[in-house]
Amino acid sequence: MSSVAPAQEMLGASPAEVVVRTLIEHGFEHYTGVPCSLLKGIFRVLESPDTPARYLPAPREDTALGVASGLAVAGAKPVVLMQNSGLGYSLNVLTSFNLIYDVHLPLVVSWRGHDGNDAVEHDVIGRELTRLLDVFALRWTVLDNDVPVQSVEKLLDLHDGGRYTAALIVREGV
Repeated sequence: MSSVAPAQEMLGASPAEVVVRTLIEHGFEHYTGVPCSLLKGIFRVLESPDTPARYLPAPREDTALGVASGLAVAGAKPVVLMQNSGLGYSLNVLTSFNLIYDVHLPLVVSWRGHDGNDAVEHDVIGRELTRLLDVFALRWTVLDNDVPVQSVEKLLDLHDGGRYTAALIVREGV
């Protein structure tokens, strides 16, 4: 385990720092995904030379799922970061591999277009994200930037030690 201060002791830390530190405290030290402006704080933490996290950039979200799945099968505890639009074209990977072979991963998904005030290409997926997750039985919770430790713990409860794929939805930028 790293020598990182426990998340609850990180007074003045940003929600992004607390999210990453809390995940690390629970053994999640491998991260992969595609940057998104709503997740830029998390990516900044992951790319910092001071973090004990191992971040592997991915060109696409479905590629990130493949990398994370390989890590999980090898015994690591990875996290996948993606924009909700990337979740859309990653559904084939999730349904044809992860869900049928029980390789369940925690996902951190930005919620672009949830409020109708984003680029037009985010409107449909933004409006339908939670229903889409429900259709595929992907458990989810929304990050509360005021209590990020509790939000991450809820994600991990939903993930249930790897028994379910679960998503932490980031509605506001972190």
